[in-house]
Amino acid sequence: MIIRNAVVYTPEQTFVKKDVVIRNGLFAEDTKENRQGEEVLDAEGCYAIPGLLDIHFHGALGQDVSDGTKEAYEVIAKYEAKQGVTAICPATLTLPVDDLCHILSTGAAFAKRPHEGADLVGFNMEGPFISRAKKGAQNERYILKADPKIVEQFLEASHGLVKIIGLAPEENPGFEEYIRKVKGLVRVSLAHSAADYETAMRAFRAGACHAVHMFNAMTDFGHRAPGAIGAISDSPQVHAELICDGIHVHPAAVRCAFRLVGKERVVMISDSLRCTGMPDGEYMLGGQPIVKNGPYCRLKKEGNIAGSVSNLMECMKNAVKTMEIPLETAVACATIRPAEAIGVENVYGSIETGKKADLVLLAADGSLDTVRVIKDGTVIC
Repeated sequence: MIIRNAVVYTPEQTFVKKDVVIRNGLFAEDTKENRQGEEVLDAEGCYAIPGLLDIHFHGALGQDVSDGTKEAYEVIAKYEAKQGVTAICPATLTLPVDDLCHILSTGAAFAKRPHEGADLVGFNMEGPFISRAKKGAQNERYILKADPKIVEQFLEASHGLVKIIGLAPEENPGFEEYIRKVKGLVRVSLAHSAADYETAMRAFRAGACHAVHMFNAMTDFGHRAPGAIGAISDSPQVHAELICDGIHVHPAAVRCAFRLVGKERVVMISDSLRCTGMPDGEYMLGGQPIVKNGPYCRLKKEGNIAGSVSNLMECMKNAVKTMEIPLETAVACATIRPAEAIGVENVYGSIETGKKADLVLLAADGSLDTVRVIKDGTVIC
């Protein structure tokens, strides 16, 4: 396939009008030769960007990956691909260890066989090693102390697909030794933590390299007590997730995050729940009832924000259209940055020769409407 006349997002994070060549499901070098008989797609009036990669979300269309069923993975993967999110690294909830192992095992089996929809390229384990004080919508009855042996169980069940595992260091004496033991196996994130600046910095210096949804379920930034946010800012090796749905983080705070952390480290995520793409009403999250009401989803009992009802494509467009984030920056933070954060940037995240031919055409008229989604070199919608 040859895509012509699009304004293409380059690995240098600029837009250039040029052809994109796809052969055997991969982006190929444009040699201007041997083009006879190839399918041509005219993309005049469109931006061409890489397929998006969401490394922190839970579900959509009534399904949650933590349901641990083949149907859940199939429904979610199809939905995400049609939104232009062509690779996924879903987040698991805080649940019993045996349940989590089943969820991971089912996902690993799904990832290995041919299927329609987004590629499942990893797992982001939000729990169970988190803080009760900052549990958010996680189920506190299943919170555990961090244990390298449990991490090994998760890695075995997932066939190595666990990419990130959360930690509240202040709840785990000896957390620095724990991080040193597991960091060669999996990336450790600061997740649902009440850690102060000093404790968070100790975790990052020990090898933690990721932060779950910056600003949410962590200590606030203050001029005398900079908290986890200050530690993230001071740790250049740390990728920071950011939910740009317009509910979780105020637009001014989103812009602040980019100044504090830098566009090279911000990873846009959706944190979407099973009620994404569904009507308002009551749903379940990890055994707890939640209520979707317009753009909000909250725990029915406590009223905590439970997660988002927006997919990553909607979040990326929202960042551009309502938060003043440049399109070039937003695309990077929803494609190559998440790929780098979980170590799959050699296959996903940019339009480069040899990478998987996952691409989205967006209207270049200011609307950013999705015009086409191409997965593995084939138009899927």
